[in-house]
Amino acid sequence: MQAQRKALNYEGERIYIGIDVHLKSWVVSVMTEHTDYHVFSQPPEASALSSYLHRNFPGGEYYSAYEAGFSGVWIHYQLLSLGIHNIVVNPADIPTKQKEKVRKRDSVDAKKIARTLRSGDLTCIYIPSQASLADRSLGRLRLAVVRDLTRMKLRAKSMLYYYGVQYPGRFKNASTHWGARFQSWIREEVVQHPAIGKDALLLQAKEIELQRGFLAEVTREIRELSQSEKYAGNIGLLRSIPGIGLITSFMLMTEMENVSRFKNSDHLAGFIGLIPDCHDSGENEPKLGMTFRGQKHLRTLLIECAWVAIGKDAELGFCYNKYCKRMEPNKAVVRVARKLINRIYFVLKQQREYEPLVRKQKEPL
Repeated sequence: MQAQRKALNYEGERIYIGIDVHLKSWVVSVMTEHTDYHVFSQPPEASALSSYLHRNFPGGEYYSAYEAGFSGVWIHYQLLSLGIHNIVVNPADIPTKQKEKVRKRDSVDAKKIARTLRSGDLTCIYIPSQASLADRSLGRLRLAVVRDLTRMKLRAKSMLYYYGVQYPGRFKNASTHWGARFQSWIREEVVQHPAIGKDALLLQAKEIELQRGFLAEVTREIRELSQSEKYAGNIGLLRSIPGIGLITSFMLMTEMENVSRFKNSDHLAGFIGLIPDCHDSGENEPKLGMTFRGQKHLRTLLIECAWVAIGKDAELGFCYNKYCKRMEPNKAVVRVARKLINRIYFVLKQQREYEPLVRKQKEPL
């Protein structure tokens, strides 16, 4: 009579793990090819999950997935190092039942991820290298510093408006604000106003000055990194396109990492988010504007570049004027930004600098 085997053995069997990631804990759902196991909570550590799997499902092939979010991809790299085949997915791309939307819980989310992973309905987002992630963080830090600096300036200006302080003639143009002369005017003249909060205004001016120094330091780091062997060639190609400068070039290279992963310029435009949204049904074709998906900070940078490009490039300026005849300028410049993407894809793919097209003027009759 054959003895009953009590030892667990999942040799050659796939184990599917759905992880709902939170700051203080992970909710985990484990499934095999034919069985759904219980959902449990564990500490937010990849090693704890690996120990559980090897203890309860020894010999199996482990496949896991979790949603992209605040935690980034460090979990992904740790799971891979522990022998777990992991993917990171866009939350919007996970098939969800109506009941799961209504009765949303962490355990339901974990089961949903494990179930769709087992059925093969999940697609991994692009995972950049750890070196590219570090460089990308520098570019995103600069964007955050610029946003903070803008808020500080607006806060100080609102105080001037609140106390009825008028700008002198030399500062009527907004482009002259917050230079050395403008700050000297605040410290030496504005603070003499009898009703203004002198201490608060001086502290805000100091805060702006410190933030500008921090912004200059971050920009200097980006400039040095852009001159490295890793980025110098491609950034030089991008800067040959009218309207695209150093910061935008650096942001493009750190966010894309490699242009070869895009099939064509339309694919790149979808990644950035410069494609129209659609919701057609029968004869109804509503105009919804640009898609909500994509890298919004890149989209904003390219639209700003498009405003500059229409004044530097004759071809883009001609297209912009043509678009303005049938749409608003803000919509026309988005079309120009889409043309910039075509040029970006071309120069990086062909490794050739951009050569402006010179329009021939018609000969007088």
